[in-house]
Amino acid sequence: MLSILPVEKYRTTARALFLATQALTRTKEQPMTPLREILEQRRLSALFQPILDLKSGEFLGFEGLIRGPADSPLHSPVNLFGAAEQQGLQLEMEMLSRQTVLETFAELKLPGYLFLNVSPETLTHPSFKNGQTLSFLHELGLDPERVIIEITENQPTFDFDGMRSALLHYRSMGFKIAIDDLGEGFSSLRLWSELRPEFIKIDMHFVQGVDSDPIKLQFLKSIQHIAESCGTQVIAEGVETEAELRVVKDIGIALGQGYFIARPNPTPPLLASAKTSSIINSSNIAIFPKAELNHRSQTTAHKLLTYVEPVHPETLNDHVFQRFSVNPALRIIPVVKNGRPHGLINRYQFIDRFAKPYQRELLGKKPCDELVQGEPLLVEKNMPIEELSHFLAEADSRHFADGFIITENGRYIGVASGQDLLRELTQMQLEAARYANPLTLLPGNVPINEHIERLLQANTPFVACYCDLDHFKPFNDTYSYRKGDEMIQLTGRILNWACDPKLDFIGHIGGDDFILLMQSRDWKTRCEQALRSFEQAAELMFKEEHLAAGGYSSEGRDGTVKFHPLTSLSIGATQVAPGQFISHHEVSAAMTDAKKMAKKTSGNSLFIEQRTAVS
Repeated sequence: MLSILPVEKYRTTARALFLATQALTRTKEQPMTPLREILEQRRLSALFQPILDLKSGEFLGFEGLIRGPADSPLHSPVNLFGAAEQQGLQLEMEMLSRQTVLETFAELKLPGYLFLNVSPETLTHPSFKNGQTLSFLHELGLDPERVIIEITENQPTFDFDGMRSALLHYRSMGFKIAIDDLGEGFSSLRLWSELRPEFIKIDMHFVQGVDSDPIKLQFLKSIQHIAESCGTQVIAEGVETEAELRVVKDIGIALGQGYFIARPNPTPPLLASAKTSSIINSSNIAIFPKAELNHRSQTTAHKLLTYVEPVHPETLNDHVFQRFSVNPALRIIPVVKNGRPHGLINRYQFIDRFAKPYQRELLGKKPCDELVQGEPLLVEKNMPIEELSHFLAEADSRHFADGFIITENGRYIGVASGQDLLRELTQMQLEAARYANPLTLLPGNVPINEHIERLLQANTPFVACYCDLDHFKPFNDTYSYRKGDEMIQLTGRILNWACDPKLDFIGHIGGDDFILLMQSRDWKTRCEQALRSFEQAAELMFKEEHLAAGGYSSEGRDGTVKFHPLTSLSIGATQVAPGQFISHHEVSAAMTDAKKMAKKTSGNSLFIEQRTAVS
């Protein structure tokens, strides 16, 4: 139970603190503007948006958001903070916003954590660092361990040393750290490396539409993989649809936030909705937009290589500074002696050091080796990309932002960065997404097998269906290969229509053979509908005399003429229970057996393997 002081007492204290902040920033008397009137009269209100734990289905906490007066053009936070920046009142606006959020959070007695938005500029300001916020929390009866400082980056950040120092100070008092909008900010990857936050928020651009965009899917999977190795929890912002939530949950991302989960509200819900809870508790897996990366790829680290002229360990710092000065795009300079790497000089760390008073005079004539921080990460050029991604994830997280050295037999040949790796992983995902049957553009063998493995690993019950056209070769011989291709495409469309796009996966393994991996409860009805639809649609592809005769005669390879029935569709279904099969090979064998049984029945038929039925 929180110990809350009377509202009047802590609001009086808050106003005194706010006025003290005004005194710090106001250098002369200025006219009363609408923004100043809002600040003077404290006409801000707080909204709270829940952050959902995607494993437990409970709310981890709430992000505090600010709005201006409802009857004012400054109601929108964009307009409100934009006006504050124009009028030089950013600090006053942030201080009042922070106080308003903290007061309201305590007054509502909301459970869990509070994510408190703070800009880097305010973070390092003396008025924030001198303990005022901590004192204010004590008066409200809030434990600092329940407050997460969320760094909102809307301008380039250069004072990393100051931010690191400030955050260590806040951590010592119990605060936790989150970085907002990863992938959108000016230097968020470096912030991650430098600040080691407990939470990372992925920018909503990469979350919205992830169920249909393979590039966004791979970005989220890569970031999640790196976060796991760093001990960071990922929050997916901007979850707006059921499909997005399913994919984000399946990737293994820990937390979610967005309109589908709950909108910002002055009095937010304390429990997730029934619909959200059903998704979290469901054993079904999401249907990814395309196949995952082709794990057989032979792409190696050499493809990431960029050659940068190295410097000798005895090279003077003034020379290094000159190279950075004349080439703004130069991010790192390798330090190499006799072909052997000694380290990397990071542009931002080097210039930050030189920018301090008297540092250039003190360090300029000294060897650059003295400013190399830590051992470099060395990667042999023939290391596969997938292995490199694991290797980089397990290494110190600074290497992701700073980069690494690529070697050949231990000798320097070039450099690469974490961004280069992400770019290549994304390209590989695109190539895997194209790994589909060229006739129907449906996923082929590799993605089919990968999806079966995902289902097996998730211990999810599903139905594996092998769909095959009967008497298809005689149709090809009689009507031409072009008509045969049309028949295959027609079959693919009908089977695709029969699937629930949220639950069922369709693949084309080649020729006239298709695979359905179905999680929908009404899978049997869907298969029966597909058979009826095929029977009706296929009639349009036959000549009237062949329809009347129920088939046609064609000459076989041995020269004999034989009568063949009209082409039909057979579906062999195997119901897979959790733990029943170990690999996709066993599932494939069971499907094949079921298909053979289905083909024993003439005409369009569905055979269900009863011996493996799910209860």
